[in-house]
Amino acid sequence: MRLDKFLKVSRLIKRRTLAKEVSDQGRVTVNGQVAKAGTTVKAGDELAIRFGQKVVTVKINDVRDTTRKEEAAEMYTIVKEESV
Repeated sequence: MRLDKFLKVSRLIKRRTLAKEVSDQGRVTVNGQVAKAGTTVKAGDELAIRFGQKVVTVKINDVRDTTRKEEAAEMYTIVKEESV
């Protein structure tokens, strides 16, 4: 699945256009490598997303094309949150 679509479906970022902008600015890394919006992600990958003064690291548990709001949090596990 594309990185920008995963960020939207998992509700880590609300809109896909915003997810695309964030990833194209180099603020998302997949397994330690800077990732673009079209980067393919799979279960087991680790994402680090920089939101302003905070970096959130998550591990992908599951990849689904669609999900309900209640189930979206099951797609990932937050590994750590740290201030920059």
